Amino acid sequence: MTLPTVVIGFLGSQLDHGRGAARWERWRPTVSLVQHEDLLIQRLELLHQPEHQDLAERVRQDVLSVSPETQVCLTPLPLHDPWDFGEVYAALYDWVRQYPFQPEAERYWTHITTGTHVAQICMFLLNEARHIPGVLLQTSPPRRQRLGDPGRYELIDLDLSRYDGLAQRFADARRDARDVLKNGIDTRNPAFNALIEELERVVTRSRAPVLLTGPTGAGKSHLARRVYELKKARHQLAGEFIEVNCATLRGDGAASTLFGHKKGAFTGAASDRAGLLRSAHGGLLFLDEIGELGLDEQAMLLKAVEEKRFHPVGSDREVQSDFQLIAGTHRDLRAEVLAGRFREDLFARINLWSYQLPGLAQRREDIEPNLEHLLAHAAAEGGRRVRFNAEAKAQYLRFAQSPEARWRGNFRDLAASITRLSTLAEGGRIGTALVAAELQRLRHLWRDEDQDTSTAGVDLQRWLPAASLEALDLFDRLQLAQVLAVCQRSRSLSEAGRTLFDRSRLQRAAVNDADRLRKYLLKFGLSWEAVRPDGAVPPAA
Repeated sequence: MTLPTVVIGFLGSQLDHGRGAARWERWRPTVSLVQHEDLLIQRLELLHQPEHQDLAERVRQDVLSVSPETQVCLTPLPLHDPWDFGEVYAALYDWVRQYPFQPEAERYWTHITTGTHVAQICMFLLNEARHIPGVLLQTSPPRRQRLGDPGRYELIDLDLSRYDGLAQRFADARRDARDVLKNGIDTRNPAFNALIEELERVVTRSRAPVLLTGPTGAGKSHLARRVYELKKARHQLAGEFIEVNCATLRGDGAASTLFGHKKGAFTGAASDRAGLLRSAHGGLLFLDEIGELGLDEQAMLLKAVEEKRFHPVGSDREVQSDFQLIAGTHRDLRAEVLAGRFREDLFARINLWSYQLPGLAQRREDIEPNLEHLLAHAAAEGGRRVRFNAEAKAQYLRFAQSPEARWRGNFRDLAASITRLSTLAEGGRIGTALVAAELQRLRHLWRDEDQDTSTAGVDLQRWLPAASLEALDLFDRLQLAQVLAVCQRSRSLSEAGRTLFDRSRLQRAAVNDADRLRKYLLKFGLSWEAVRPDGAVPPAA
């Protein structure tokens, strides 16, 4: 059963105008709606300005003369300025909100051919937002003016699921955007792919700060640059990409580097300096290792992010800079806030969109596609094409994807490894002998790192009574010494737990490294408060 049709539209003060018998020789959009033999309109909601009341009444009578079954409801809509977008939208919105729509009993068509361009746009937006629960109606005059020819009408449903071609274009555009963020690498890790999919939606729809966390070498800087390239291609940013490693900023020069200074602000300030925040105006500012910033710089940054303005060092006059902020850190900023080393208000401001980038050891399935990408990059830089032979590639991947491969430097370790292989390859081919030598090099590298983080200097007598220590097997003494060595190098209980359980935690649905470590220490009558290094973050209450 076809539902009754209700058309909502504006009176066309020019197109619907006409007097005398000659008016029937003209195409008038509103009257033409009821002239189609295949179309019955039960009700016409005709909005008009009060000064056009006479014209509205004439159009109503003409509609009724053609289609007596059509009910015409004239609705005056007072507008001081019909070209003021805010005023027109507000008036239409108020009318729509009080209108008794009954989608289950009537179908609604929004006529967008008449009215000012502003009115047409507002009607479109109200329909698109489903404040008007219907479809758009567009009418057009006949190609050749003939008496009684109503022209054409077309219905436009904004539900894009009905337009497979358009839907596919949107899907392709989103896939292309994700490819930009992944640098064209066909990554296979489900968690990372899900992260990229959400990040693509966030950065293309919002200018809010984004926080990227994760271990050194996980790709935070690279991802920030890809976000910039995506937004630049979408014409969402016009400025430059400015990258700052906050760990390199020290002392009085930190504020000057970021916020600029006035000539004479301090010894050595021989001229004005704009600062990197001003250089990022209209673009993207990536603050890597933001946790290394001093508290004073954090306060200045918070003002710059919230108000888009700040004072350069030594200046009484504020300057402006409107930039997109992406921050990166390998630290646990929540723990830094608890320790008083990071401002809670700044953390709250940059933590709206926070993403934890997994290390390479947690993305072993992505090693193979990254190999091809790194080889292509090496070829572009070195000017010669290099490839693994099949046996050598399988040999390399067996090691790279095994637990033996530590990848402590994450993608930096992998990139360095492929650079060595491509440089040493003869005839553009990486063979098994070259791979064997590289794997030996990596094992030696990580073994040296293990020695650097050994139990040297750990005296168990500092924590355990002699009697308790004598009762322990050599195995337990060595294991406990290693655990305490890790605790002494860690800034928090959680960080120590992540280091110690770096493999088994990947197999667990729910991860609580801190609780596992606390229970282990308790077996020996120890607590984190007793073994933590000076300056470490105490656990939350």
